[in-house]
Amino acid sequence: MRAARIHGFGDASVIRVDEIPTPRPGPGEVLVEVAATSFNPSEVGLRSGLLPEVFGASLPHTLGWDVSGTVVETGAGVTGFKPGDRVFGMVDGAAAEYAVAPASVLAHAPRSIPLADAAAVPVAGLTAWQAVHEHARVAEGQSVLVNGAGGGVGLFAVQLAKLASARVVATASPRSAAAVRRLGADEVIDYTTTPLPADTDVLLNLIPGTTGPTGENRTVVSIAGGAGHFVMRYDPHHLTTLATLIDDDALKVEIAERHRLPDLPQIHRRAEAGDLRGKHTILMA
Repeated sequence: MRAARIHGFGDASVIRVDEIPTPRPGPGEVLVEVAATSFNPSEVGLRSGLLPEVFGASLPHTLGWDVSGTVVETGAGVTGFKPGDRVFGMVDGAAAEYAVAPASVLAHAPRSIPLADAAAVPVAGLTAWQAVHEHARVAEGQSVLVNGAGGGVGLFAVQLAKLASARVVATASPRSAAAVRRLGADEVIDYTTTPLPADTDVLLNLIPGTTGPTGENRTVVSIAGGAGHFVMRYDPHHLTTLATLIDDDALKVEIAERHRLPDLPQIHRRAEAGDLRGKHTILMA
């Protein structure tokens, strides 16, 4: 099978597409024929060798965390899935034509969207869910500032805050503003020209290197360091909740661009240059 791997840490040139043996599932595992993975900015840190205590990648390493695909084989003891099931989740080594995953980390994929598009959901969707519901505890009638609403996490955060009956103020660049507004933002601010308001009840800060105005008595939640910082906790039960919202047409999955596996180095270069907006999926077929 083909897999996007690194044999050493460095710039995007270390990524190469290798032909390697297709893995087989062990007890409690399933083999997934991958429809797609999606790019997450933190993958740049893994590829570069930053924070090895966080990523802990041994070499050679197959890239990719988000996955969507079809179960083709199950290991001993697997009862929740069978061959032919459409699944999605978060596993190491998703940037490959096949991936082995513990059955316990997968969820049934949404039925109402293309299977490949479901790969955009796990990391970004779970991060947004936990920011809105577990950390900010957004409540009806509150005002929420989503700083960085045009990114993968931000597009989900805007929608989830609206579903919680909040008033959503979102920052976005001019090229992201239409999507952010379409997904439910009550007010969209061009952060390149307009100061951010300090009077909302909640600040969801999604832009690395920024803090945003904290404001008095404001709840601050951040995935970008600083006050209120948290790291997403993987939870397949929450993933099932997101799939239900998608199938109920309450949550939209926006794909900015779709790519092929050999395009992955260029996606990394564009991310480092600040040239990516929204979610980018990498298709295997």
